[in-house]
Amino acid sequence: MQEKSTDDLRQELMERPDLDTYLKENQASFVQDDITGQLAAYFERGNQSKAALARKAGMSEVYLHQVFSGRRKPSRDRLLCLCVGMGLNLEETQRMLKRAACAPLYPKLRRDAIVTHGILHGLSLNEINDKLFVENEKTLY
Repeated sequence: MQEKSTDDLRQELMERPDLDTYLKENQASFVQDDITGQLAAYFERGNQSKAALARKAGMSEVYLHQVFSGRRKPSRDRLLCLCVGMGLNLEETQRMLKRAACAPLYPKLRRDAIVTHGILHGLSLNEINDKLFVENEKTLY
């Protein structure tokens, strides 16, 4: 079965009078917000320990293990910290945000533009936070 596009799903949702039928028929099309598998895949691709990732992502090892095990769901900012810590590119970061049901980085928002620039240019989390601080924007942690 071919995957339905977002536009197809939106159109079908607008045309359907019965929500229950729509939900049942499109169950396979819904995005799951479980990010643990994707995080693990990105982590395994890298060449660092979880302790090193925790340091790069500005979080405790305990919190990191809770996220990787699925016991905790990180906030958007914490997920961005993880993406930067793992060295994900912008496309991978946007995919993780979407998978976690978080807003994507949006270049019309000043703060998001700074974070996006940092990801595109391979800046560390500390460098991104420094720039956010200098620009009077909320840091990621």
